[in-house]
Amino acid sequence: MNKLNGIQKTLIALVLATVVIAVIVPLMFFFTNAFSNGREVYDYPKTPILSFTVKVQVSYNEDTGMYIVKYYDRNGELQNAVNTSFGEILSGYFEQYLSVYRTPEELLEQFEITKTEGPQEFTYGKNMWHNFKTFFLITSKAEEALVNSIIVVIFTIIISLTLGSMAGYAFARFRFKGKDQINVFMLIVRMFPMVGISIPLAVILIRFNLFDTMIGLAILYSLPNIALTSWITSSIFVGINRELEEASLVFGANGFQTFIKITLPLALPALAASSMYAFLTAWNDTISALILTNDHPTLALAVYQAIGDNTTNLQYAAAGSIILIIPALIFTFVIRKYVNQMWGGVSV
Repeated sequence: MNKLNGIQKTLIALVLATVVIAVIVPLMFFFTNAFSNGREVYDYPKTPILSFTVKVQVSYNEDTGMYIVKYYDRNGELQNAVNTSFGEILSGYFEQYLSVYRTPEELLEQFEITKTEGPQEFTYGKNMWHNFKTFFLITSKAEEALVNSIIVVIFTIIISLTLGSMAGYAFARFRFKGKDQINVFMLIVRMFPMVGISIPLAVILIRFNLFDTMIGLAILYSLPNIALTSWITSSIFVGINRELEEASLVFGANGFQTFIKITLPLALPALAASSMYAFLTAWNDTISALILTNDHPTLALAVYQAIGDNTTNLQYAAAGSIILIIPALIFTFVIRKYVNQMWGGVSV
Protein backbone atom coordinates (compact mmCIF):
# COMPACT_ATOMS: atom_id res chain seq x y z
CA MET A 1 0.00 0.00 0.00
CA ASN A 2 2.82 2.35 0.90
CA LYS A 3 4.58 1.43 -2.33
CA LEU A 4 1.40 2.24 -4.28
CA ASN A 5 1.09 5.59 -2.52
CA GLY A 6 4.68 6.34 -3.39
CA ILE A 7 4.05 5.60 -7.07
CA GLN A 8 0.93 7.77 -7.06
CA LYS A 9 2.82 10.64 -5.45
CA THR A 10 5.62 10.29 -8.00
CA LEU A 11 3.17 10.33 -10.91
CA ILE A 12 1.37 13.37 -9.49
CA ALA A 13 4.71 15.15 -9.00
CA LEU A 14 5.72 14.36 -12.60
CA VAL A 15 2.39 15.63 -13.96
CA LEU A 16 2.63 18.84 -11.91
CA ALA A 17 6.26 19.36 -12.97
CA THR A 18 5.27 18.90 -16.63
CA VAL A 19 2.46 21.43 -16.30
CA VAL A 20 4.76 23.94 -14.58
CA ILE A 21 7.44 23.53 -17.26
CA ALA A 22 4.84 23.85 -20.02
CA VAL A 23 3.71 27.16 -18.52
CA ILE A 24 7.00 28.62 -17.27
CA VAL A 25 9.25 27.93 -20.27
CA PRO A 26 7.12 29.85 -22.84
CA LEU A 27 6.79 32.71 -20.35
CA MET A 28 10.57 32.80 -19.95
CA PHE A 29 11.07 33.08 -23.72
CA PHE A 30 8.39 35.77 -23.87
CA PHE A 31 10.03 37.67 -21.00
CA THR A 32 13.42 37.40 -22.70
CA ASN A 33 12.01 38.86 -25.93
CA ALA A 34 10.78 41.91 -24.02
CA PHE A 35 14.37 42.65 -22.94
CA SER A 36 16.11 41.58 -26.16
CA ASN A 37 17.59 44.09 -28.54
CA GLY A 38 16.76 44.27 -32.23
CA ARG A 39 19.33 41.61 -33.08
CA GLU A 40 18.90 39.18 -30.20
CA VAL A 41 15.17 38.81 -30.77
CA TYR A 42 15.91 36.91 -34.00
CA ASP A 43 18.75 34.74 -32.67
CA TYR A 44 18.41 31.03 -33.38
CA PRO A 45 18.36 28.81 -31.45
CA LYS A 46 16.53 31.01 -28.97
CA THR A 47 17.60 31.06 -25.32
CA PRO A 48 15.46 32.09 -22.33
CA ILE A 49 18.48 33.60 -20.55
CA LEU A 50 18.68 37.38 -20.41
CA SER A 51 21.82 39.14 -21.64
CA PHE A 52 22.87 42.44 -20.11
CA THR A 53 25.80 43.29 -22.36
CA VAL A 54 26.59 43.58 -26.06
CA LYS A 55 29.97 42.70 -27.50
CA VAL A 56 31.10 44.11 -30.85
CA GLN A 57 34.19 43.96 -33.02
CA VAL A 58 35.23 47.14 -34.79
CA SER A 59 37.81 47.52 -37.56
CA TYR A 60 38.78 50.42 -39.78
CA ASN A 61 38.93 50.25 -43.59
CA GLU A 62 41.53 52.73 -44.80
CA ASP A 63 40.37 52.51 -48.42
CA THR A 64 36.80 53.55 -47.68
CA GLY A 65 37.44 55.48 -44.46
CA MET A 66 34.65 53.54 -42.76
CA TYR A 67 34.35 51.69 -39.48
CA ILE A 68 33.25 48.07 -39.95
CA VAL A 69 31.16 47.02 -36.98
CA LYS A 70 30.24 43.40 -36.27
CA TYR A 71 28.45 42.09 -33.20
CA TYR A 72 28.70 38.77 -31.39
CA ASP A 73 25.42 36.88 -31.27
CA ARG A 74 24.47 34.63 -28.35
CA ASN A 75 26.25 31.72 -30.02
CA GLY A 76 29.50 33.69 -30.01
CA GLU A 77 29.53 34.11 -33.78
CA LEU A 78 30.26 37.41 -35.51
CA GLN A 79 27.42 38.98 -37.47
CA ASN A 80 27.59 42.01 -39.75
CA ALA A 81 26.16 45.16 -38.21
CA VAL A 82 26.99 48.47 -39.91
CA ASN A 83 29.70 50.09 -42.04
CA THR A 84 29.95 53.86 -41.80
CA SER A 85 32.19 56.78 -40.97
CA PHE A 86 29.43 58.92 -39.46
CA GLY A 87 29.01 59.02 -35.70
CA GLU A 88 25.30 59.79 -35.96
CA ILE A 89 24.69 56.58 -37.93
CA LEU A 90 26.75 54.56 -35.47
CA SER A 91 24.90 56.03 -32.49
CA GLY A 92 21.51 55.46 -34.11
CA TYR A 93 22.32 51.86 -34.99
CA PHE A 94 23.62 51.07 -31.52
CA GLU A 95 20.48 52.50 -29.94
CA GLN A 96 17.91 50.98 -32.29
CA TYR A 97 19.38 47.53 -32.85
CA LEU A 98 21.71 46.90 -29.89
CA SER A 99 19.92 48.89 -27.11
CA VAL A 100 23.17 50.69 -26.35
CA TYR A 101 23.03 54.41 -25.65
CA ARG A 102 26.20 56.23 -26.69
CA THR A 103 26.67 59.64 -28.25
CA PRO A 104 28.29 59.92 -31.71
CA GLU A 105 31.32 61.62 -30.14
CA GLU A 106 31.82 58.82 -27.60
CA LEU A 107 31.73 56.09 -30.26
CA LEU A 108 34.07 57.87 -32.66
CA GLU A 109 36.52 58.52 -29.83
CA GLN A 110 36.46 54.88 -28.73
CA PHE A 111 36.80 53.56 -32.29
CA GLU A 112 39.75 55.87 -33.09
CA ILE A 113 42.15 53.26 -31.74
CA THR A 114 41.23 50.85 -34.56
CA LYS A 115 42.96 53.12 -37.05
CA THR A 116 46.36 52.38 -35.56
CA GLU A 117 46.02 49.08 -33.70
CA GLY A 118 43.67 47.14 -35.96
CA PRO A 119 40.38 45.44 -35.06
CA GLN A 120 39.26 45.89 -31.47
CA GLU A 121 36.52 44.38 -29.32
CA PHE A 122 34.22 46.51 -27.17
CA THR A 123 31.66 45.45 -24.59
CA TYR A 124 28.71 47.71 -23.74
CA GLY A 125 25.97 47.47 -21.16
CA LYS A 126 22.48 47.27 -22.64
CA ASN A 127 19.77 49.72 -21.69
CA MET A 128 17.28 47.14 -20.43
CA TRP A 129 14.36 49.57 -20.64
CA HIS A 130 14.94 50.52 -24.27
CA ASN A 131 12.05 48.42 -25.62
CA PHE A 132 9.61 49.79 -23.06
CA LYS A 133 10.60 53.36 -23.82
CA THR A 134 10.37 52.72 -27.56
CA PHE A 135 6.97 51.05 -27.20
CA PHE A 136 5.49 54.30 -25.90
CA LEU A 137 7.28 56.28 -28.61
CA ILE A 138 6.13 54.21 -31.60
CA THR A 139 2.67 53.19 -30.34
CA SER A 140 0.01 55.76 -31.04
CA LYS A 141 -1.68 57.12 -27.89
CA ALA A 142 0.06 54.58 -25.64
CA GLU A 143 0.11 56.91 -22.60
CA GLU A 144 -3.56 57.79 -23.08
CA ALA A 145 -4.37 54.10 -23.50
CA LEU A 146 -2.74 53.29 -20.15
CA VAL A 147 -4.80 55.98 -18.40
CA ASN A 148 -7.96 54.81 -20.19
CA SER A 149 -7.41 51.23 -19.00
CA ILE A 150 -7.02 52.38 -15.40
CA ILE A 151 -10.22 54.45 -15.64
CA VAL A 152 -12.30 51.69 -17.21
CA VAL A 153 -11.05 49.18 -14.63
CA ILE A 154 -12.04 51.46 -11.76
CA PHE A 155 -15.51 52.05 -13.23
CA THR A 156 -15.98 48.33 -13.90
CA ILE A 157 -15.06 47.33 -10.35
CA ILE A 158 -17.28 50.01 -8.82
CA ILE A 159 -20.32 49.11 -10.95
CA SER A 160 -19.85 45.35 -10.62
CA LEU A 161 -19.28 45.34 -6.88
CA THR A 162 -22.00 47.90 -6.08
CA LEU A 163 -24.82 46.29 -8.03
CA GLY A 164 -23.57 42.72 -7.68
CA SER A 165 -23.14 42.85 -3.90
CA MET A 166 -26.61 44.34 -3.40
CA ALA A 167 -28.12 41.68 -5.65
CA GLY A 168 -26.20 38.99 -3.79
CA TYR A 169 -27.49 40.29 -0.47
CA ALA A 170 -31.05 40.27 -1.77
CA PHE A 171 -30.72 36.65 -2.95
CA ALA A 172 -29.21 35.62 0.39
CA ARG A 173 -31.57 37.43 2.76
CA PHE A 174 -34.97 37.79 1.11
CA ARG A 175 -37.60 35.45 -0.28
CA PHE A 176 -39.46 36.51 -3.38
CA LYS A 177 -41.20 34.92 -6.31
CA GLY A 178 -38.95 33.74 -9.14
CA LYS A 179 -35.81 34.03 -7.00
CA ASP A 180 -34.19 30.82 -8.27
CA GLN A 181 -35.10 31.55 -11.88
CA ILE A 182 -33.63 35.06 -11.71
CA ASN A 183 -30.45 33.73 -10.09
CA VAL A 184 -29.97 31.18 -12.87
CA PHE A 185 -30.80 33.75 -15.56
CA MET A 186 -28.12 36.09 -14.23
CA LEU A 187 -25.51 33.35 -14.54
CA ILE A 188 -26.65 32.62 -18.10
CA VAL A 189 -25.48 36.13 -19.01
CA ARG A 190 -21.89 34.95 -18.55
CA MET A 191 -22.41 32.31 -21.23
CA PHE A 192 -22.74 34.93 -23.95
CA PRO A 193 -19.49 35.87 -25.68
CA MET A 194 -18.43 39.43 -24.96
CA VAL A 195 -18.30 40.30 -28.66
CA GLY A 196 -21.91 39.18 -29.04
CA ILE A 197 -22.99 41.68 -26.40
CA SER A 198 -20.71 44.41 -27.76
CA ILE A 199 -22.42 44.87 -31.11
CA PRO A 200 -25.98 45.57 -29.90
CA LEU A 201 -24.63 47.55 -26.94
CA ALA A 202 -22.70 49.78 -29.34
CA VAL A 203 -26.01 50.92 -30.84
CA ILE A 204 -27.38 51.74 -27.38
CA LEU A 205 -24.21 53.60 -26.36
CA ILE A 206 -24.34 55.70 -29.53
CA ARG A 207 -27.90 56.78 -28.70
CA PHE A 208 -26.83 57.86 -25.21
CA ASN A 209 -23.60 59.52 -26.42
CA LEU A 210 -21.51 56.98 -24.50
CA PHE A 211 -19.80 55.39 -27.50
CA ASP A 212 -16.00 55.64 -27.40
CA THR A 213 -16.06 56.46 -23.68
CA MET A 214 -14.61 54.58 -20.74
CA ILE A 215 -17.92 54.52 -18.89
CA GLY A 216 -19.49 52.85 -21.93
CA LEU A 217 -16.81 50.16 -21.91
CA ALA A 218 -17.22 49.74 -18.16
CA ILE A 219 -20.96 49.14 -18.58
CA LEU A 220 -20.22 46.35 -21.07
CA TYR A 221 -17.59 44.72 -18.84
CA SER A 222 -19.88 45.01 -15.80
CA LEU A 223 -22.76 43.07 -17.35
CA PRO A 224 -21.30 39.59 -16.86
CA ASN A 225 -19.42 40.56 -13.69
CA ILE A 226 -22.52 41.83 -11.89
CA ALA A 227 -23.99 38.33 -12.22
CA LEU A 228 -20.75 36.69 -11.07
CA THR A 229 -20.40 39.08 -8.12
CA SER A 230 -24.00 38.39 -7.13
CA TRP A 231 -23.42 34.64 -7.23
CA ILE A 232 -20.15 34.81 -5.24
CA THR A 233 -21.36 37.27 -2.59
CA SER A 234 -24.73 35.59 -2.05
CA SER A 235 -22.98 32.39 -0.96
CA ILE A 236 -20.94 34.42 1.55
CA PHE A 237 -23.91 36.44 2.82
CA VAL A 238 -25.77 33.21 3.55
CA GLY A 239 -22.99 32.20 5.94
CA ILE A 240 -22.99 35.50 7.86
CA ASN A 241 -24.81 35.31 11.18
CA ARG A 242 -28.09 37.23 11.12
CA GLU A 243 -27.73 38.04 14.82
CA LEU A 244 -24.97 40.52 14.01
CA GLU A 245 -27.30 42.43 11.70
CA GLU A 246 -30.13 42.28 14.21
CA ALA A 247 -27.85 43.64 16.94
CA SER A 248 -26.89 46.54 14.67
CA LEU A 249 -30.55 47.34 14.10
CA VAL A 250 -31.24 47.20 17.83
CA PHE A 251 -28.50 49.76 18.47
CA GLY A 252 -30.14 52.24 16.09
CA ALA A 253 -28.59 51.59 12.69
CA ASN A 254 -30.90 51.41 9.70
CA GLY A 255 -30.84 48.64 7.12
CA PHE A 256 -28.43 50.43 4.76
CA GLN A 257 -25.99 51.30 7.56
CA THR A 258 -26.06 47.72 8.77
CA PHE A 259 -25.28 46.46 5.28
CA ILE A 260 -22.39 48.90 4.80
CA LYS A 261 -20.81 48.68 8.25
CA ILE A 262 -21.52 45.12 9.35
CA THR A 263 -22.42 42.79 6.50
CA LEU A 264 -20.24 44.14 3.70
CA PRO A 265 -16.93 44.04 5.65
CA LEU A 266 -17.60 40.41 6.57
CA ALA A 267 -18.06 39.66 2.87
CA LEU A 268 -14.74 41.29 1.94
CA PRO A 269 -13.14 38.04 0.66
CA ALA A 270 -16.01 37.58 -1.79
CA LEU A 271 -15.74 41.20 -2.92
CA ALA A 272 -11.99 40.78 -3.40
CA ALA A 273 -12.50 37.70 -5.58
CA SER A 274 -15.21 39.49 -7.57
CA SER A 275 -13.01 42.55 -8.05
CA MET A 276 -10.24 40.32 -9.39
CA TYR A 277 -12.54 38.90 -12.07
CA ALA A 278 -13.82 42.38 -12.91
CA PHE A 279 -10.28 43.73 -13.13
CA LEU A 280 -9.05 40.97 -15.43
CA THR A 281 -12.13 41.26 -17.66
CA ALA A 282 -11.71 45.00 -18.16
CA TRP A 283 -7.91 45.05 -18.26
CA ASN A 284 -7.27 42.27 -20.78
CA ASP A 285 -10.12 42.72 -23.26
CA THR A 286 -9.28 43.76 -26.83
CA ILE A 287 -12.16 42.73 -29.09
CA SER A 288 -14.88 44.68 -27.27
CA ALA A 289 -12.58 47.70 -26.96
CA LEU A 290 -11.97 47.48 -30.70
CA ILE A 291 -15.73 47.59 -31.35
CA LEU A 292 -16.73 50.20 -28.77
CA THR A 293 -13.83 52.65 -29.10
CA ASN A 294 -12.48 54.71 -31.92
CA ASP A 295 -10.17 57.51 -30.77
CA HIS A 296 -9.74 56.42 -27.14
CA PRO A 297 -8.16 52.93 -27.04
CA THR A 298 -7.30 50.91 -23.96
CA LEU A 299 -3.81 49.59 -23.25
CA ALA A 300 -4.76 46.03 -24.24
CA LEU A 301 -6.01 47.32 -27.58
CA ALA A 302 -2.84 49.41 -28.05
CA VAL A 303 -0.68 46.32 -27.44
CA TYR A 304 -2.84 44.29 -29.81
CA GLN A 305 -2.38 46.92 -32.52
CA ALA A 306 1.35 47.14 -31.79
CA ILE A 307 1.73 43.41 -32.40
CA GLY A 308 0.04 43.79 -35.79
CA ASP A 309 2.01 46.90 -36.73
CA ASN A 310 5.45 45.67 -35.61
CA THR A 311 5.92 42.24 -37.14
CA THR A 312 9.60 43.11 -37.65
CA ASN A 313 10.05 44.58 -34.15
CA LEU A 314 8.54 41.91 -31.94
CA GLN A 315 10.58 43.04 -28.93
CA TYR A 316 8.50 46.23 -28.68
CA ALA A 317 5.22 44.34 -28.73
CA ALA A 318 6.61 41.96 -26.08
CA ALA A 319 7.58 44.95 -23.94
CA GLY A 320 4.06 46.34 -24.29
CA SER A 321 2.66 42.99 -23.22
CA ILE A 322 4.86 43.04 -20.10
CA ILE A 323 3.51 46.51 -19.29
CA LEU A 324 0.02 45.06 -19.65
CA ILE A 325 0.77 42.06 -17.41
CA ILE A 326 2.46 43.87 -14.50
CA PRO A 327 -0.64 45.74 -13.15
CA ALA A 328 -2.67 42.52 -13.24
CA LEU A 329 0.04 40.71 -11.26
CA ILE A 330 0.25 43.54 -8.73
CA PHE A 331 -3.52 43.70 -8.28
CA THR A 332 -3.78 39.92 -7.86
CA PHE A 333 -0.88 39.93 -5.38
CA VAL A 334 -2.50 42.67 -3.28
CA ILE A 335 -5.87 40.94 -2.90
CA ARG A 336 -4.60 37.36 -2.73
CA LYS A 337 -4.98 37.08 1.05
CA TYR A 338 -8.67 38.01 0.84
CA VAL A 339 -9.25 35.49 -1.92
CA ASN A 340 -7.49 32.81 0.15
CA GLN A 341 -9.85 33.59 3.02
CA MET A 342 -12.83 32.92 0.79
CA TRP A 343 -11.40 29.63 -0.43
CA GLY A 344 -10.66 28.61 3.13
CA GLY A 345 -14.12 29.53 4.38
CA VAL A 346 -15.37 32.54 6.29
CA SER A 347 -15.75 32.25 10.03
CA VAL A 348 -18.04 34.78 11.65
